[in-house]
Amino acid sequence: MKQQSKNPKDLDLDAARVSHDSGYLTTNQGVGISNTDDALKAGKRGPTLMEDFIFREKVTHFDHERIPERIVHARGSGAHGYFQVYKNLTHLTKAHFLSDPKLVTPVFVRFSTVAGFRGSADTVRDVRGFAVKFYTQEGNYDIVGNNMPVFFIQDAIKFPDLIHALKPEPNNEMPQAASAHDTFWDFVVNTPETMHNVMWLMSPRAVPKSYRMMEGFGINTFRLVNAKGEFKFVKFHWKPILGVHSLVWDEAQKAAGKDPDFNRRDLWENIENGNPAEFELGIQVLAPEDEFKFDFDILDCTKLWPEELIPVQKIGKMTLNQNPDNFFAETEQVAFCPANVVPGIDFTNDPMLQGRLFSYLDTQISRLGGPNFQQLPINRPLPKVNNNQRDGMHRMTIDKGQTSYYPNSLNMGEPHAARAGESHFEHYQEKVDGHIVRERSESFRDHYTQPALFWNSMSDWERKHIIDAFRFELGKCKNKNTHQKLVDMLGNVDPELAQKVAEGLGATPPANTANPTTVSSAALSMANTANSPKTRKVAILIGNGFDKAQFDAITSALTAAGACFDVVSCKLGPATAQDNSTVECTQTYTTTAAVFYDAVYIPGGSHIESLKGSADVQSFLGDTFNHYKTIGLSGEATAMLTLLRPGQNAEPGVICDLTGNMKSYTAAFLEGLTQGRHFQRKL
Repeated sequence: MKQQSKNPKDLDLDAARVSHDSGYLTTNQGVGISNTDDALKAGKRGPTLMEDFIFREKVTHFDHERIPERIVHARGSGAHGYFQVYKNLTHLTKAHFLSDPKLVTPVFVRFSTVAGFRGSADTVRDVRGFAVKFYTQEGNYDIVGNNMPVFFIQDAIKFPDLIHALKPEPNNEMPQAASAHDTFWDFVVNTPETMHNVMWLMSPRAVPKSYRMMEGFGINTFRLVNAKGEFKFVKFHWKPILGVHSLVWDEAQKAAGKDPDFNRRDLWENIENGNPAEFELGIQVLAPEDEFKFDFDILDCTKLWPEELIPVQKIGKMTLNQNPDNFFAETEQVAFCPANVVPGIDFTNDPMLQGRLFSYLDTQISRLGGPNFQQLPINRPLPKVNNNQRDGMHRMTIDKGQTSYYPNSLNMGEPHAARAGESHFEHYQEKVDGHIVRERSESFRDHYTQPALFWNSMSDWERKHIIDAFRFELGKCKNKNTHQKLVDMLGNVDPELAQKVAEGLGATPPANTANPTTVSSAALSMANTANSPKTRKVAILIGNGFDKAQFDAITSALTAAGACFDVVSCKLGPATAQDNSTVECTQTYTTTAAVFYDAVYIPGGSHIESLKGSADVQSFLGDTFNHYKTIGLSGEATAMLTLLRPGQNAEPGVICDLTGNMKSYTAAFLEGLTQGRHFQRKL
């Protein structure tokens, strides 16, 4: 859905947008083509002639249409939007886009998985990338992060080792987009610093329900610098308006088979339907004099800053309301880099960040074919680019003039170095004093306190997910020694966790265990997230003879609450109600599945007898029930309870009604839909 009032970046992209909805075919040189179905031949059955420049151009372009995919984050989806700050933040930073609530800053966001190739599924267990490009009036600024606040390693020199271990194993290139294999876990058990991120990876955060419903984190520690040259340490957070929600593991696996595009389709369709993805930007700010007051090093990216110690201040809102026109030109060619900063935002000595500043730029040069990738429309900044850089592959500007160096006299010293009053970047002048060493700070050595903090903060259902995830992942590893090493590592996090994982793997529980901390953080548990019925999706199962009044009551309530629904039956087309009115069925049991919905509703009526005997309906209800989702049954449909669990009259999240009072019933159903999952249900 195109926004009515275009932002500056949208207007900039208009210059690159080309419509091909009319006119005759031409070559890339503009020469008209009358036939593009047959190559030039010497006779109708003769050999193809190499002089056929039309054939050669068409096939040559096709042969070179693909560019190298990203080594990590290859599988992604993107959207355009805008950002507005809530209040003037000039006391913290001189970044212009954070100075005025009236200022609308265009953004492009790319969400992604990490491990899989471009053709892998969306719902695999993995970290998710969350990268935001701000097109500010002072140049492009990127927050390049993930949906988890910590990373696996502390120093970027180990990044190739991590990814080599995580990727499909080199001898057979299996498994695809999965961490459940020997090389990854062999790396983990030999690298204790991975423990914190591994805990997050085994949690429900690794299978987000929607890109619209996951947090984003800048991970590394940066600086905010104001006009006086004063700085504060800062970490960046993206908080989804709809809350943080996940899939359950069985659901994630089934969704991967039913629709590998599960997450990207959700983002695309909601934006097309006028439901923007909305996130608030939060910052944790720390004064430099407080740098060493905690029991963790603030520059260690395997550690988070507990929100109870350093609160998150929400400073603005991002709205994603426009889909790309061309996936390749925008989502695939967009180039993010944490080194893309604007005046007022600067780096720290975080060793992982220091390596990223080089690596991201380096990989774009390889992936996008040279040093001019910034000139691609999606990467082009709004301010005029004014420098003496010339030539290189795919140069898209015609740079006029005699001089391409500075200083010069022939061009009156232009372009000149920025003067007072002209926006320019200045690095914070930090005093550095130390020996050149290849060592790690002792303050980076604690690898278990924060994993224990994370475990202590989990609800019962999150803990079960983590235990089951460890059992699944390590159960796929053939090396039993790896099993035992992992269990021993978990003993440093929590005795109960180590014991239960050991039971599932047939390993020996560690003899000596101790809790590194008893502290917990409410901010880390998804059980404390926001819940809303908005954009939640309901499957309404019907057949001929359904109760139209009950159907109308539910659909009206769903629409009013901002939820949506599909009408599902055994075939497409109209279904006839008891009063002989009809409703169009938009999905069938062969075109959709329970994993695509947040709830199921079945109205009463004479159709219940046929539904009860349907294996498709039983499967639909079974998956909905087993994935802890809301089930609504009204009138005669309450007889469907026997399909869920014989002998049981009530289950959490199963909303039944025999009274016919649809006003109170719809309210109860919407409450169940808003709650989302009903983990108190015993399967």
